[in-house]
Amino acid sequence: MSAAVVEIAPSILAADFARLGVQVNQAESGGATFLHIDVMDGHFVPNISIGIPVVESLRKHTPMVLDCHLMVSDPDAFIDPFCKAGAQMITVHQEACTHLARTLGLIADLGAAPGVALNPATPVFLLEEVLAQVRQVLVMTVNPGFGGQKFIASAMGKIERLDRIRAERGLDFLIQADGGVTTANARALAEAGCDILVAGSSVFGTDDVTGNVIALSDCANRSAPVRA
Repeated sequence: MSAAVVEIAPSILAADFARLGVQVNQAESGGATFLHIDVMDGHFVPNISIGIPVVESLRKHTPMVLDCHLMVSDPDAFIDPFCKAGAQMITVHQEACTHLARTLGLIADLGAAPGVALNPATPVFLLEEVLAQVRQVLVMTVNPGFGGQKFIASAMGKIERLDRIRAERGLDFLIQADGGVTTANARALAEAGCDILVAGSSVFGTDDVTGNVIALSDCANRSAPVRA
């Protein structure tokens, strides 16, 4: 048994794209080892964000783990290109995958860590048959599509359920929370079972990106929970 360290994954959706390289370096200086990249197609969610060229550029610029969150209608079409661009983790939405197990297998076959995301209205039990395949489960704690939204409190129960299932079945997938993460709820999310907190506005919302990452990490890891 050892004390878990909860990671902060800055979400570049909230970054200043005119200074993206600088801000990514600042986040890394704060101790971030994961970088969350929201890919939106304007169909699965009502917004369009970034694509493969940005991931390629980031791969050359930072050693951080690039976690691509595919909020797209046809994730299978993008998995290979994003893997080739340098993504090390790829998360797809349960709601977007007709054959989820096959999609997760494709990600793993291409050498990336497979993950699955759940929208706020999607229940945990729909992942029952694929949890042994995944490296991470991403719980959306806001409705996907835009940054700066208010945290949906009911998502905390989903995180707790996933943590119980993980313990009961002896699985080792990571649990991520994405949306509305702040210093006010980081500790509660860690206690519920989160391993990674995705934070956009809370990291990039002020000029002190490094300090914001440190503050979130300090809050999340204060009296860190003991896990197997």
